[in-house]
Amino acid sequence: MTTVTIHEAKTNLSRLIQKVSAGEEVVIARGSKPVARLVPVGEVKGKRQPGSLKGKLHVGPEFFEPLPADELERWE
Repeated sequence: MTTVTIHEAKTNLSRLIQKVSAGEEVVIARGSKPVARLVPVGEVKGKRQPGSLKGKLHVGPEFFEPLPADELERWE
């Protein structure tokens, strides 16, 4: 794990991103105090498919019933 100051991170951001892309973690410090960590994002698990949950979820009729008065007051 590499630790750099904020100034070094701004100056060498492209190099730090290359390190992170290779799997290394980079800690950014303000002086000697760590304040942020650069880590790889991870793999995207696939595209979202609209309608993929159709038929799998059920919303009962009670969902559409009016809320009790005390519940409504808490929302105001």
